Amino acid sequence: MAFKLDGNPLAVDVPFTYGDINYPANWLRLSTADEKTALGITEVADSPTYDSRFYNGDGSAKTLTDTNQVDENGDPVLDENGDQVVTLGVKSVLKAQEKTTAGSLLARYDWYVVRKAEKSTAIPTAISTYRDGVRTACNTRETEIDACADTAALVTLYSSKDDGTPNMTQYPDDPNS
Repeated sequence: MAFKLDGNPLAVDVPFTYGDINYPANWLRLSTADEKTALGITEVADSPTYDSRFYNGDGSAKTLTDTNQVDENGDPVLDENGDQVVTLGVKSVLKAQEKTTAGSLLARYDWYVVRKAEKSTAIPTAISTYRDGVRTACNTRETEIDACADTAALVTLYSSKDDGTPNMTQYPDDPNS
């Protein structure tokens, strides 16, 4: 909850002065509703917060799909190479993040692949299985993202069930952790 005094915001845990009286930082927490009302302090609901992956600051849903940019005349906006400028939608951004995550999970064990190429030393089965699982999970997660028809479906996908189980396919556990 936020508080206001004479239309001005009052920060919790910050001392303030009203009239000739200095109030300590903990006064808003310790005072009763009647004491606040007697001073003219009003409670104001906190501004809603939105998950910035899916929503703009005003709460409107971000565009899910990629958008070709056009100028004020409706003509395509081109880059320095003459290619259409495209603004990535939420789905493209999320899928790129999945690729980055998978890449970092795989990178930890890339040295096994290099060693196999250079010295023909076999990659341990647990590592090979893990790397295959990471690639499969990434592909599945991208498919799950693409299958979402609207923002609400994406929010649900990225949340968890009541028991804490994620709705989205999870990456495999690291074999060395």
